[in-house]
Amino acid sequence: MIKREQIDGIILDVDGTLWNSTGLVAKAWTRAVRENGCPERAVTPQMLQALFGRTMDVIAAHLLPDLTVEHRSRIMDACCVYEHQVLEEDECRICYPGVGETIRELSGVLPLFIVSNCQKGYIELFLEKTGLGSYIRDIECYGNTGKGKSDNIRLLMERNGLKSPVYVGDTQGDADAAKEAGIPMIFAKYGFGTVDQAEAEISTFPELKEMFG
Repeated sequence: MIKREQIDGIILDVDGTLWNSTGLVAKAWTRAVRENGCPERAVTPQMLQALFGRTMDVIAAHLLPDLTVEHRSRIMDACCVYEHQVLEEDECRICYPGVGETIRELSGVLPLFIVSNCQKGYIELFLEKTGLGSYIRDIECYGNTGKGKSDNIRLLMERNGLKSPVYVGDTQGDADAAKEAGIPMIFAKYGFGTVDQAEAEISTFPELKEMFG
């Protein structure tokens, strides 16, 4: 049970929680894979939805299990470059309903943060495309630190003096990371995954306003 009066911050996941970029990203990753020695392969949005939330090295191992670590790394580097280009060029109207409005309202009530297992620059691009940068207090990701989500949650907490924040995510990996970091998790049911157990759940992002607004 999450007690509103005890929460001193909200830490948000990105993919499957704030927006769904898998359609755009799948096209970019397919191009990267085919241009780097695997011309017959394709990456689909469904594949990415099953893998997003994990660190990039784990995603590469699942997508390209038969390739060497060096080959995977080369492909993933290209994936990140093409993904950034695609997201930068597209209008990116891919946020879940009510995300912008909810973030703007909640930022006046509690400090908001983002922690993701994404590559460096991805969160910044999300904030730029959505115009929400001024409402997010701090961010951290795998691409910056080389660490997993639980470690990055703890790093962000220490950096910002947080004692009892809550994490909002959509996968079992998010739930596990929150538990390892010692904080409660709110499960975004509309996202990519399922969880065994969470302290609370939401069916739409604006429900956070009812919980904390």
